[in-house]
Amino acid sequence: MTDADQNTTHFGFETVPESEKAGRVQGVFNSVASKYDVMNDVMSMGIHRVWKDAMMDWLAPRPGQKLLDVAGGTGDISFRFLNRAGHGHATVCDLTEPMLVEGRKRADAEKMSESLDWVVGDAMALPFEDNTFDVYTISFGIRNVTRPQEALNEAYRVLKPGGRLMVLEFSQLPNSAMQWAYDRYSFNVIPQMGQLIANDRDSYQYLVESIRKFPDQDTFLEMVKAAGFENAKYRNLTMGIAALHSGWKI
Repeated sequence: MTDADQNTTHFGFETVPESEKAGRVQGVFNSVASKYDVMNDVMSMGIHRVWKDAMMDWLAPRPGQKLLDVAGGTGDISFRFLNRAGHGHATVCDLTEPMLVEGRKRADAEKMSESLDWVVGDAMALPFEDNTFDVYTISFGIRNVTRPQEALNEAYRVLKPGGRLMVLEFSQLPNSAMQWAYDRYSFNVIPQMGQLIANDRDSYQYLVESIRKFPDQDTFLEMVKAAGFENAKYRNLTMGIAALHSGWKI
């Protein structure tokens, strides 16, 4: 029996063996891939676009940089990065191939295929050499990783010295009354939207639950530092509904 069989983790509010989580997460995103971008707009009322633009503002992409976008799905962050950088290269790495298929369609439509690679891979065991990339991003993905600390350690490994980590993830509101109101919206409205738009209530129920199980801003900041990143900081977005964490490999 492996450690992954013996150890448990959370899949939403459910406790599952670590060995099962990746497959179950894959099932969620296989199910929602074709409607993923539409659902992001509906769930966040379009605010996810503002958050991703804020990510790019802080990241300040430069010409010629090589980006690794992990859990990059349909390539939303990579397209933004390349447009900001002017020219560069992005590798989108995701565990779920149907998400990458949707991204390739978009890249073809926007005539950006030459600047993009699409790789099926695990955030905890990236299929890349040490010191390869200038920038590592993961957007609304690290909470789905079985062991987020291992993903951060891998980010540090594949970045070049001087490379930048940027994590965009749902987080916790510091005000308990606001958190209560946000929870009511999340648990009562988002799964229903998932049923109506993607014909999949369960996947969106999991996504809402996974947000509540993710560490708060300060706890996650300590995880970033534990991976070796320096000058690590975070910024709250929309009062803490989401947060950006940044760190440097120095």
